[in-house]
Amino acid sequence: MNPLFATKREAEAWFVDKFGTGETYDAVSRELHLYDLPVLMLYVNGLVDGQTVTTLLTEMQDQSKEVTTSHDTGEKLLSFFPYHAVEQPKSRDNLLTSLLSGLAAFITEDGFTILIDVRSYPGRQPEEPDNEKVIRGSRDGFTENILQNTTLVRRRLRTDNLRFEMHQVSAVGKTDVAIAYMKGAANEKMLDGIRKRLDDIKTDGLTMTDKSLEEFLFKQRFNPMPFVRYTERPDICAAHLLEGHIALIVDTSPSAILVPTTIFDHLQHAEEYRQAPFIGTFVRWVRLTGALFSLLLLPFWYLLATKTQYIPQFLHYIGPDDPGAVPLFVQLLLADLGIEVLRMAAIHTPTPMTTAMGLVAAIVIGQVAIDVGLFTGEVVLYVAVSAILTFAIPSYELSITTKLFRIALLIAAAAAGAPGFFIMLAVLVYYLSSMKPLNTPYLWPLLPFFPKAMMRILLRMPMTEDMPRPFITHSPKRSRMP
Repeated sequence: MNPLFATKREAEAWFVDKFGTGETYDAVSRELHLYDLPVLMLYVNGLVDGQTVTTLLTEMQDQSKEVTTSHDTGEKLLSFFPYHAVEQPKSRDNLLTSLLSGLAAFITEDGFTILIDVRSYPGRQPEEPDNEKVIRGSRDGFTENILQNTTLVRRRLRTDNLRFEMHQVSAVGKTDVAIAYMKGAANEKMLDGIRKRLDDIKTDGLTMTDKSLEEFLFKQRFNPMPFVRYTERPDICAAHLLEGHIALIVDTSPSAILVPTTIFDHLQHAEEYRQAPFIGTFVRWVRLTGALFSLLLLPFWYLLATKTQYIPQFLHYIGPDDPGAVPLFVQLLLADLGIEVLRMAAIHTPTPMTTAMGLVAAIVIGQVAIDVGLFTGEVVLYVAVSAILTFAIPSYELSITTKLFRIALLIAAAAAGAPGFFIMLAVLVYYLSSMKPLNTPYLWPLLPFFPKAMMRILLRMPMTEDMPRPFITHSPKRSRMP
């Protein structure tokens, strides 16, 4: 056991050099005695569990154990330490990072250093996430504590094949990132690629945690599509790990990143697997249909309303009799963007006032806009239906992207009529089919077409069926049974 410092005084001078004297209140150094041995204790106040530290120090005031100063002082102190999580720092940089992560250090007179893990991060208890609620199922969810999050997954997968590789990303922030995967199920080449990308990240800090990490890993730039799936539910994370997916859990983030994913992963929800297969299939079909109509309904209705020659006789009622003074395209664009503004306002409005704001938006603004002729009633109807269908998409990132694509289709239909609408639709399909994050086709199993895999997308298969791991994970072992 080699000492990090020549003496305890050198260690104290190093600590003062790093944090200054009285420059930050939470960097604490204390002179203590453990048994008969004088030591220097270093820690960051607020990140350590004070009760645990007090209990440890109380137990170690026992004078019956004699720890004499000698060349093996560190080993003796280590053997007398009544705590399970004890380690030795590898370097001074490692010691500094450990202190800033919530560990406490004890340094003897001759420079031997011991770290104890007494972290106690401030945060909330696991609770059901707001955007992934289920009628039946567990009510716990990820929190901002990476230790809690990994424990929630470990509780569901009690196997020695579950791995959590810890990495520290960014030069200044040194954010903890855990790569979670099932050994033997996850693709090693894909894992090596993620490890390399993590090591290649050059930034001072990941202030937006998981989103910052996604952009650095996948170089998303201005691509609007979500390259990864976010989940705040540990049961969803565990299910994906069993399928051979890889999860990235970032400290201070209540979401886990799942890779690789396709567009159909963003359209699935845990509720489908909490119901009987037939009911789950029905729910899935409703959701898939709703997502498709949220994209196409508004621009297609505008096309029929402005090109009445395309309307069959049995659909003669489509389109307003009097479109009003404002062009129909402008009405649709203003109403659709207005719904988005209302959504933003609902997020930023205090909870007790959201009901009042909704009433004002729906009754006052909506009705008055129709009465004064700014909007026609049919425009308000179809914009509202499209908004509701968009809200039915489980992934928030995909729902926003769908709204952008809907506006693009609307503009194309207004500019070039039916040819513009269908050309823009073809461009969007080509754009999605050309995307391959982590070498995974984004529209798989639709493009390229895999019939059996597509059947499992359209139908919620019974859990008793022997289903292999998805092809996109490139798992070395497709069978899920050991």
